[in-house]
Amino acid sequence: MTAFRERIAGLLAPFVDLRTSEPNGDDALGFDYGAVPFAAQVVTLTDGLDVVSLTGVLGWDLPLGDDVRARVATAADAVQFGSVHLIERDAEADVVLRYSFPITGLEDTALTTMLLLVLDGAASAREAVGAGADPADETT
Repeated sequence: MTAFRERIAGLLAPFVDLRTSEPNGDDALGFDYGAVPFAAQVVTLTDGLDVVSLTGVLGWDLPLGDDVRARVATAADAVQFGSVHLIERDAEADVVLRYSFPITGLEDTALTTMLLLVLDGAASAREAVGAGADPADETT
């Protein structure tokens, strides 16, 4: 797993701000793409099948209301690689994008292309969600 993680880190280094791993952490690779914080993990599903799992935070502690739900639905419809999830908590919500794909057998160019397609889609989805929107503009 570490070899795949280091490979991903090397391929993404020109495009993202990499974060160092915490000791005793989950061995996830942390990085920011634009304003979206991401975690990437590689998981072996079976011998010869390793999968990259990407999770990006599109918004957190957003005031929950119909406007946020509509923006999240719009972002979910527009994203081509991944799924957008609204996590509701009382009067606030978090929004994440998740996507997993096999890494086994991918050459560097193909892997870089897949990673950047997901990251760019997440950046666009974050804009659609309006995570930087003024909370005073929200309606419940």
